[in-house]
Amino acid sequence: MAQHLGPALAPFLVALVAAALTTATAIRLARRAGLVKPPRGRDIHERPTPDVGGFALYVAFAAGTLATAPISGAVLGMLLLGAAAVLVFAFDDRLGIPAGWKLAFQAGLAVAAMAGWPGQFLITYLTVPGLGTVHIGLLALPLTLFWLVGTQNTVNLLDGVDGLATGVVAVVAITLLVAASTRGPLEVVLLAAALAGACAGFLIFNWHPARIFMGDSGSNFLGLMVGLLAVAGVAKVAVAFALVIPVLALAVPIADTAWAVVRRRRSGVSVAHPDTRHIHHQLLDFGLSQRETCVVFYCAAAILGAVGLTVLGHRRVLAIVIVGLLVVLSTVVAEHLERLDWRVPVPGLRGLLPPSRGESET
Repeated sequence: MAQHLGPALAPFLVALVAAALTTATAIRLARRAGLVKPPRGRDIHERPTPDVGGFALYVAFAAGTLATAPISGAVLGMLLLGAAAVLVFAFDDRLGIPAGWKLAFQAGLAVAAMAGWPGQFLITYLTVPGLGTVHIGLLALPLTLFWLVGTQNTVNLLDGVDGLATGVVAVVAITLLVAASTRGPLEVVLLAAALAGACAGFLIFNWHPARIFMGDSGSNFLGLMVGLLAVAGVAKVAVAFALVIPVLALAVPIADTAWAVVRRRRSGVSVAHPDTRHIHHQLLDFGLSQRETCVVFYCAAAILGAVGLTVLGHRRVLAIVIVGLLVVLSTVVAEHLERLDWRVPVPGLRGLLPPSRGESET
C-alpha cells in the first residue's frame, strides 16, 4: 500500500502549509474588514469570528493540486467548480441567500459538473454482486445530481461545532485517497491528498476555540469536492458496491441530514429551517465538549470508511486501524462517563467495584 500512497505526500504537505499561511492571513484581513460572524441565539460560539475560511480552503486546495497534478479534465473541472462554489456561497455568508436559491445554486453546480465535463463526473454504472456491471442509463443524471447536492448539504449541516466538518472531510478525503490509490486514477489520489492537506492546515485555526469559520462558502466547497472525488474516483470502479466506500465514511452525517429532513417535515417547518437537534448538538447536551464531539465523529467516519475499504482488500491493515480507532473512541467515552461519575449497577458485583466519589466521601 505504501508505494501507492507515496505520490499523495507532496500535495498533502503543499496544501497543508498553504492552508496554514492563507488561513492566518485571512483571519487578520477579515477582522480588519469586519467580515465576522456575530453570535446568534442558536450558535454556540460566544464572540464574533471571521467566517471567510472558504477562500483559504480553496487557495490551499488549488496550491496542492497545481503544484503536483497535471492539468486534466477532472483537475480543471474541480478547480473551476470549487472556485464557483466559494464565490457563490460567499454571498450567502454576507447577505443570506434564501434556502430555495441555495438549493438551486447547489443543483446548478452539480449540473455544470455533469454537462461541462461529460463522463468525468457522472455515475454511469454500478457493480452489483451476482449481476456484474450494471449500466444505469438515464438514471445516471438524477443519481449524480442527488449525490452531489446531498454531499454539499451534508457537510453544510455538519458544520455546527468547531473543527467538526473540517476534520470529517479530511477523514473522508483520506478514505477516498486510499481507495483510489489501488483502483482509481492517480489524479484522484493527488486531488484527495490536496483536499485532506487543506483541511488539516485549516483545522489548526478551526479547532476549538475556533479563530475562523469556514462559512457556507467553505462547507459547500468541501461538500462538492467530496462528491466529485467520490464520483471520479471510486463510484465508477468495477468493484462490487464501490460507492459504499464514500457513503460509509459519511454515514453518520448522512443519517443526521436525512433525519433532519424527516424531523422538520413532521414538525411542519421547512427542511431548511435550522435547529439544534443534530447529532453533534445531542452529544454536546450529553456533556461532551466540542473537542470530544469532534473526536467521536472523526473516529466514526474513519471506522466506517475503513469498513468500506475492505471491499478493495488490505483487510489486515484496516482491521488494525479499526481496532485502534475503537480504542480511542471508547477511551473518550469512558473518560467522559468517569467525569460524570456514571455507574452501571451490576447485580452481585457491587462489592467488587470501587466506591464512587460520592460513596467514598460518606
